[in-house]
Amino acid sequence: MNVAFINPFLESILNVLSTMAQLEATPGRPMLKNDDVARGDVTGVIGMTSALAKGSLAITFSEVMILHISKRMLGEESKAIDATVTDLVGEITNMVTGGAKRILSDQGYDFDLAIPAIIEGKDHKIMHKFHGPKVIVPFTTEAGEFFVEVCFEQLMSMEPPSVVQDPTFT
Repeated sequence: MNVAFINPFLESILNVLSTMAQLEATPGRPMLKNDDVARGDVTGVIGMTSALAKGSLAITFSEVMILHISKRMLGEESKAIDATVTDLVGEITNMVTGGAKRILSDQGYDFDLAIPAIIEGKDHKIMHKFHGPKVIVPFTTEAGEFFVEVCFEQLMSMEPPSVVQDPTFT
């Protein structure tokens, strides 16, 4: 998988958590993931498609981690993963993917986004709908860990489209 498709998501999650939750996160070593089992209790998954590639992002939080983020972002304390917390996971997933989409667009890749899906429960499965490698990156914070998974299936050359100039407009 081209790192050009991974780094924008990592940059975006760091930006979203720093800005919205005043929470600093440190990425760990990226690894290939060979199973579908989530590493946390609640996951936001969103698909992305373009002419060059299609893929998905999953962000998985432990209950302790998302409750900490929820308190920081919403200013109220939840005791468990509830509708408010799952809505927040969807919003975080949207914000991260939107930020990554912006970065990828600046590099010449234009993606359309799906609506995020939220999955919760111990040992739930994350089913990426595409057949590319799954890269998982652990993040650590003062409140614990969370995980970002990126899966992309290449459709065409991974080179961004070049801009063709019409000679009549020079």
